[in-house]
Amino acid sequence: MDTTNPTQLETVGDLAINIIVSKLNSSEAASVSCVNKRFKDWASDDSIWSSFCHQELKLSEPVDPLGNNCASFKAAYGAWREAYGMYPWPLVMRVKNVWDRIRSWLTDNFPEVLPTLRKGASEDELNELEKSLKVKLPIPTRVIYRFCDGQELSSGSELTRKSLCGLIGGYSFYEYLVNVFLLPLHIVIEETTEIVRQLRFSRPRYVILAASSTITEKIFFLDCEEGQLYVGTKNILLNREMMPCVPNGLITSVHDSKSGSQQDAMLLWLEEHVRRLETGIIKLRDEGSIRGICQFPEQSPLCSVATTCGVQVRASAVFVPEFSNLMDEEEKYLFAYSIRLSLKPERCVVDGVSYDSCQLYWRKWLIKSNDTVVGRVSAEAVIGLYPLLRPGEKEFIYESCSNLPASSGSIEGSFTFLPGRLRDPKGSPFEVEVAKFPLQLPDYIF
Repeated sequence: MDTTNPTQLETVGDLAINIIVSKLNSSEAASVSCVNKRFKDWASDDSIWSSFCHQELKLSEPVDPLGNNCASFKAAYGAWREAYGMYPWPLVMRVKNVWDRIRSWLTDNFPEVLPTLRKGASEDELNELEKSLKVKLPIPTRVIYRFCDGQELSSGSELTRKSLCGLIGGYSFYEYLVNVFLLPLHIVIEETTEIVRQLRFSRPRYVILAASSTITEKIFFLDCEEGQLYVGTKNILLNREMMPCVPNGLITSVHDSKSGSQQDAMLLWLEEHVRRLETGIIKLRDEGSIRGICQFPEQSPLCSVATTCGVQVRASAVFVPEFSNLMDEEEKYLFAYSIRLSLKPERCVVDGVSYDSCQLYWRKWLIKSNDTVVGRVSAEAVIGLYPLLRPGEKEFIYESCSNLPASSGSIEGSFTFLPGRLRDPKGSPFEVEVAKFPLQLPDYIF
């Protein structure tokens, strides 16, 4: 073999070689740089590594995982690969993407939460958790915590005090309020140690990664062996009753460090949550003077919308696992529902006559479990209130709940309004439709 001329590529011009190298992936470019000095120079062009940083890490500036500036994009890329070299690179890219999306949505919509997000945990901190709790975390969850060590449960800022800052959010009905935080590792150790003692698990397996910060307890358990995320029911302390939060068939390779296709329930859960935020399925909502992420759906088909005589009614429901009792055949599943009433800018129009206000007088509900009627309601007002609607004002919102023996059902009905006020009606009563909306056990439980 002639070794004096190992490759004819060296006779090709620099521009052509640059174009060829730009078509390679990052691993191939690194291999090419090992051929000789000229190839190293070609493969070190920072425009190439800028492209790799953008494609794989969505970096627009050459920064390392701690946010420090690097001398070049090539150096920045190397810093990232070194910091996460113990994990499959496709998984690292995927986890970074979900955290980037979360932070981007928060920046645009709910910046009060950003100060609560902790910096990423170290390998030593993750190892200490595993040692303390005698578990082995699924690889995707380890990477999730490398990027963000959960949330600070309290913050002194004025904005935070005026917000329900749980990253997962929640709901309210009657006196119940749920707002779920992603827990930092030191709280994971404390809470898991306590609950394991109470529940008397036969062997270490579960860790608590998310919980409500309110009096109402809602606790999420990660099964470190199978990678599933569970939420406790009403019977969690009675018989350790839990429900899976993610479809089991989606969970793969949670402990295989050589696979690039790992996805445990925690990763899938966060990806679904940010998808719902980005698409507007769930949104921010005020709870009095405090706002937070609300899990009541805002879009069809989970949210129904009907307008009658200018009155718009939006209605949706959310499954409430922490008050569900899977041992009770009659009232097994609890669903909370949210009704939003408003008067359109065109005002209330009844029989061709326009009115500038209308007031609720009566309600009728038909509640079904599958296709079987399990409840009928015909009563005055809603939760003791008779809301007066005017054009352009905020929606009147109220929440209530219903138990079902089956995992799916529906609610439909109507409201009776009077034009003007109840004490001074201006016209005849009219019925406003509440379009049927589903009560159903979701694929993803939040």
